[in-house]
Amino acid sequence: MARRRDKSEQTLAAIVAAGMDIAVHKGLQSVTLNAIAQKLDISKSGVFVRVGSLEALQVLILDEYERIFALTVFMPTLSEPAGLPRLNAIVHRWVHHGNELTALIASHYAVNTFDDDPDAHPDALRTRLVNGMMAWRQTLERTVQQAIERGHLRADSDPEQMVFEVFSLLSGFLYDAHVKRDPKCFERVMSAYGRLLSTYRAFDQNTKG
Repeated sequence: MARRRDKSEQTLAAIVAAGMDIAVHKGLQSVTLNAIAQKLDISKSGVFVRVGSLEALQVLILDEYERIFALTVFMPTLSEPAGLPRLNAIVHRWVHHGNELTALIASHYAVNTFDDDPDAHPDALRTRLVNGMMAWRQTLERTVQQAIERGHLRADSDPEQMVFEVFSLLSGFLYDAHVKRDPKCFERVMSAYGRLLSTYRAFDQNTKG
């Protein structure tokens, strides 16, 4: 019985991994039960019995995406001092290590979240998409707030506004990286981030770390 359960869990993990691969390269809207079945060379019913529905599979893919994104982009920065050093590390890793994953987040959050067709994306999935995005933004806002409290950024800085501007830079980076394919996109986004930071940086930074 345990062996059968282990095999079933391995198959489910393979299904989610296959879905992640399709979503990264083609977008979440390209993930279907049939596409997964063909990719893994198993029956469509074999996929269905383990995930229950396409929407449930998409949620599992989002869960896995956020787990990998956190491990790749956020968790390594916790060894940095709270405040600006950590924020800088997050942005650097987001740009240089989370490129494919960032493209994935753009494909689902930018396209699916703003889809006005309620039949295309059920309310539960849309809610999951929005909640995931808002949780990440709130994490960044807390990091900015810590930078303000430690005197790294101006006391009158608005964390929500700064995070909005950082997201805007990353959106431009995604366009240049994946559509324009500008070889200088990494340099450009980090240069833009440096200029953005200069408008928020405290003039007197007596407190460090």
